[in-house]
Amino acid sequence: MIRRYEPVDLSLVRRVAASEQAHRVELDHFSRGPVRVNRFIDALPKVLAAEELRSLVADILAARRADRPVLLMMGGHVIKCGLAPVITSLMECRLVTAIALNGAGSVHDCEIALLGHTSEDVASAMERGVFGMTAETGEFLNRSISRAAKEGLGLGEALGADLQSAPHAKMSVLAAAHAFGCQATVHVAVGTDIHHMHPDADGAALGAAAHTDFRLLAGVVRELRGGVVINVGSAVILPQVFEKALAVARNTGSDVRNFTAANLDFIQLYRPGKSLLEKARDLGGRAYALTGHHEIMLPLIAWASIEGQSQPERRADAEP
Repeated sequence: MIRRYEPVDLSLVRRVAASEQAHRVELDHFSRGPVRVNRFIDALPKVLAAEELRSLVADILAARRADRPVLLMMGGHVIKCGLAPVITSLMECRLVTAIALNGAGSVHDCEIALLGHTSEDVASAMERGVFGMTAETGEFLNRSISRAAKEGLGLGEALGADLQSAPHAKMSVLAAAHAFGCQATVHVAVGTDIHHMHPDADGAALGAAAHTDFRLLAGVVRELRGGVVINVGSAVILPQVFEKALAVARNTGSDVRNFTAANLDFIQLYRPGKSLLEKARDLGGRAYALTGHHEIMLPLIAWASIEGQSQPERRADAEP
């Protein structure tokens, strides 16, 4: 006879204080800048990825000159490798008008803002049976999620507002988005993030707030014609969510086409190629696949865009 299994009672979960967990990423690891990089980028060969990098920067600048959206979608690694100041600079300069994080991105962002560190030592914590059980992280996230559901907010808006008073709020992309009026959404899969394991996790509230953010993202995508969407470090969830938001946008009367899509990651995977890049090409737009480390590629693109924003538009065939 096949055995039936019972769900684990999460009230039995043992949590620990943040001070009891070892972490790999601290505030002093984070990026600085922006710095001037366009002389370097202009000196690169006019072929292959170097030319695509220049073209992506040009598309970002053209989109913003035309008041079209630039949507930056990010996985958790982007936050924990110290790029929050880069992303914040893009929002402050109005070069990014909307951000979307996966659940891990929101966890790392909240930990940096609240605790000044993130990215716990998984092997050590797992050995002690306390991986993901930092009390402060779970309590903050689950409290914000419950408030979001009760007030009809998305996860991004609720977390951004609640992080305004965090000790290190200036290092939070969600707090910055709230402060600058940049649309921020968070997209989760139940069971993928550490606060889902905590006894105060509320699945109904999580689902309600995440669904609100899906609808908000679809509202961004409805306006994407002539704009730019960049996926950095999300192999599955954000490309899939974008594809469904695009379907909703087109189904509800928005002829979204002629947008630029870019995927930045360590390796190019199937889902971003199909759900993001291929969709952009199919709808008359441009698609770029730039392979490399986030902590190098994203600052290059961001700083070139910020520098280019302050320069007069230059003909594409002009000499550097």
